[in-house]
Amino acid sequence: MTDIPYNLLSVRTRIATACKAAGRPESSVGLLAVSKTFGASEVRRAHAAGQHAFGENYLQEALDKQAELADLPLEWHFIGPVQSNKTRSLAERFDWVHGVERLKIAQRLSDQRPAGLPALNVCVQVNVSGEASKAGCAPAEALDLCRAVAALPRLRLRGLMAIPAPAADAAERRAPFRELRELFQELRRAGLELDTISAGMSDDLEDAIAEGSTLVRVGSALFGSRPPKA
Repeated sequence: MTDIPYNLLSVRTRIATACKAAGRPESSVGLLAVSKTFGASEVRRAHAAGQHAFGENYLQEALDKQAELADLPLEWHFIGPVQSNKTRSLAERFDWVHGVERLKIAQRLSDQRPAGLPALNVCVQVNVSGEASKAGCAPAEALDLCRAVAALPRLRLRGLMAIPAPAADAAERRAPFRELRELFQELRRAGLELDTISAGMSDDLEDAIAEGSTLVRVGSALFGSRPPKA
């Protein structure tokens, strides 16, 4: 059995060390535990060890997990591709949605967010590496999209999210995170009230933190090797 409490402590130590190296307070970086393909029991163990925010990629799996864990005060983030047929469940059942890349999706989330819930936190996904296979808007399109999303009721635009292409060289790993930070700063100068850069995973969280990430999304370093999805 994976020692989730030990792994959680190890990841938090990595975050603290990276923050110190970057001259940032440890409190400036949050941890999102990516629990996709892991069961409710693993999420429960992580919560017992002090983790409260969990990220899911697959909607039905996430909804099943939420039902099983309804007794816990968890914060649920959806970080997978957002399709039109998923928006109602996302608007009704999640606290954050990280993968907004089209205004149509944001409009549906806004329209379908129940009035009795707080505004849905959203991040606009940016394709900083320019990969044809990756989701996300082009950096040049981010300002217009973010302005439009920020104007929608029932949503709260928090910032930007990216999944850069893997790279072996440290400089190549850091470059897209730097581009994301510079875009984030540009959007703030344009008047958008953003506070979140969602970037960095198990293998590159130090590089992301060095370049300004405020939320790292960690799965395998917490839960162990990911089982194949059925």
